[in-house]
Amino acid sequence: MSPEAMPPEATSREFDPESSLEIFVLVVLGLFMVLFGALLFRINNGSLNYNPDSTYGLFLVIVAFQVATLGKTPLGDFRRSWLLLIIGFGAAAIGLFGCFIPGVSSYLLRTLVGLILLGGGLVLFAQLWISKEKARSWLQVGGVLRHLTVACGLVYVLMIVLGIRTLIPGTRNIQTAVILLVAGASIFYLAGSLWETARLYPTEWQTHRTRDAGSRANIWILQEASLSLSQSTIILFGLMLLLLGGLLLPVGAGTLPFSPDGQFGVLLTIMAIQTACLGQTPVGQFGRSWPVFAVGVALAGLGIVSAIAPGALTNLDRILVGILNIAGGVVSLIRMQSQARAAHAAEAKTPVELKRLAVNQTAQSLAAIAFGITALIPGLIPLLFVAGILVIYGLLLFDTVFLLSKVAKLSPA
Repeated sequence: MSPEAMPPEATSREFDPESSLEIFVLVVLGLFMVLFGALLFRINNGSLNYNPDSTYGLFLVIVAFQVATLGKTPLGDFRRSWLLLIIGFGAAAIGLFGCFIPGVSSYLLRTLVGLILLGGGLVLFAQLWISKEKARSWLQVGGVLRHLTVACGLVYVLMIVLGIRTLIPGTRNIQTAVILLVAGASIFYLAGSLWETARLYPTEWQTHRTRDAGSRANIWILQEASLSLSQSTIILFGLMLLLLGGLLLPVGAGTLPFSPDGQFGVLLTIMAIQTACLGQTPVGQFGRSWPVFAVGVALAGLGIVSAIAPGALTNLDRILVGILNIAGGVVSLIRMQSQARAAHAAEAKTPVELKRLAVNQTAQSLAAIAFGITALIPGLIPLLFVAGILVIYGLLLFDTVFLLSKVAKLSPA
């Protein structure tokens, strides 16, 4: 943002979903750091269990989601190409595996997270001061942009420190806890500064957000992806269910360990992102508002605690996931029945894509209810059938993305 381009007076506008997502992911990362730091005190004295794989895995999922949906990577902003989506969802799959299966990929997860923090901190800190459009211009303008400069600098430096401590782990958990708390507070400061920047300078914010830093090659994999934010979120959710369903088979055979807390942790965190940024909750669609945002933060907090400290919230999360899935499935079935009656009364000819989508959503609702029942009453359904339900549920979500793209083409331009 250059000083000359800044409007003389503050303006305001309602955030679009992608702007909200960028800031909410920062809030989730800040919450992750703060809760991790606070829990580390009790982990250090032995009063809480600790699952490093699930902790690193959830962090990797959050970062990978930001890469896939916004094109924001630890090395800067890039065109949201198909290649970037593949990298993002691939990294998310590694993180999801760590959340579900503890003790298998510990070294890989710790190394990836350490490199992301250290390398990302170094590159972003260098970009902050080298780029003419960042710190040097922001400091001349002053106001909220001065706060943005300070916040970015703090976050990037603390990323470097945490990256070093992650790659070279020690036993000084108390020092790490303090650094995590400061890093979380700095990320909140950065999120608040970005929020205020977007409110005061909406035109410049939009230009900054949509700036293309990627390749303009004609190769398909380097072209900008046509997936919307909502579709990308559905894909992440479907990927989680497919991976979980596939892993339950060796888990049931006793060849792999399993972390139910990690499962609930990542599930609630993804639900939190859907709720806060899209207004999509398990029990229906709501307008984006501060209460909905607060619900998203609460869900993310529960998920983060579950991932870091297994056993702390197991029963609460299990019951919450079960109730939300059952309620969401029932509400969806009732809503679709009402829509079907309205369409029949209007005697409207329904396109085949909409009919397929209705069938898909009905099957999803039934799968959600079945999954909710298995969460509320563990052991009621054999693990093989639970795995099948999750795989089918995940495939239905991928089919949903395909059908939504078809339905979008039916709408007049």
